Amino acid sequence: MSAIAVHQFAQCITCHAWSPDHSMIAFCPNNNEVHIHKLVEDKWERIHVLQKHDQIVSGIDWSIRSNRIVTVSHDRNSYVWNKEGADWMPTLVILRLNRAALCVQWSPRENKFAVGSGAKTVCICYYEQDNNWWVSKLIRKRHDSSVTSVAWHPNNILLATTSTDGKCRVFSTFIKGVDTRGSGTSSAGDTKFGEQIVQLDLSFCWAFGVKWSPSGKTLAYVGHNSMIYFVDEVGPAPSAQTVAFRDLPLRDVLFVSERMVIGVGFDCNPMVFAADERGLWSFLRFLGERKISSSGAKYGSQFSEAFGKLYGQSKHGISNDIGEASRSRGGIHENCINCIVPVKKEGQSTNTRFSTSGLDGKVVTWDLENQGDLSEYL
Repeated sequence: MSAIAVHQFAQCITCHAWSPDHSMIAFCPNNNEVHIHKLVEDKWERIHVLQKHDQIVSGIDWSIRSNRIVTVSHDRNSYVWNKEGADWMPTLVILRLNRAALCVQWSPRENKFAVGSGAKTVCICYYEQDNNWWVSKLIRKRHDSSVTSVAWHPNNILLATTSTDGKCRVFSTFIKGVDTRGSGTSSAGDTKFGEQIVQLDLSFCWAFGVKWSPSGKTLAYVGHNSMIYFVDEVGPAPSAQTVAFRDLPLRDVLFVSERMVIGVGFDCNPMVFAADERGLWSFLRFLGERKISSSGAKYGSQFSEAFGKLYGQSKHGISNDIGEASRSRGGIHENCINCIVPVKKEGQSTNTRFSTSGLDGKVVTWDLENQGDLSEYL
């Protein structure tokens, strides 16, 4: 097992986030509160309860540089929490939503954060110095259904979203006065706010978690059809791979390195996907198992450079299909894993540690450093 810590914090956890030094954890116990626990003498003690939302808190993110917490809720509101003395003080962010806020993430430079919603919109929020408050600009008229996940590109300009309309999209979030033209790539710096860079029609069902690789060259997202999609050269002519597996669908993903992705979801056990020397992605194994049976796991890879034909064709003429015998689903988590968060040490080039939380109320910390069969992908 690669799990190094298992903590039962509640009966059910909807989302969680770590403090910059990883000495505190903030999570929502499936209600309108955010609980903050601190590690004191090898025991986790509750030190704060953030009470401002009226309905379930659906997203939490804790900024690394500024030590601020942002929360969003089904009550359509967002709060930015600042530590003042011993207390956390909330600042209301006007999102202008008529449906629930579903997810949130700070941008890499932490001068903006993005909120996905059930109102078919994405709110890009930033601090307005003159009026001393947080304001939002909305990306409208693109999504046909709820926005389930958001992910910032390392350049702080591009934002990827997934939606229950089955599509993954990439937008420009350039805001004059907040971003500078040289802050991103040349192509990103020339775009206007809300401009759609690409729309990916790979999934024919709900699309959930989405993440960029550390370099920003690869985009990965998952569908409710037990598939995960990897997209390179995001732009007018992207190339994509589709990896299909026989197990239950995923809800979220995380890039550990350029060549390794961890997927979590309804199977209650993190799944490892990796790319070989040729760049071909495949499913390796479950983290709760030392190795999979010789029969392997079913996966398939399809490539295409033609937009709109990303599914079903082979770019390199290679396809992989291996049958799988039935497998017991025993693991550390006992219910769906709905959140995966990196636990990266300062100065570390690769991110070998991460944590997962789920509907069983557990937060599990994982470490891949001593996993011999995975070291070549880190």
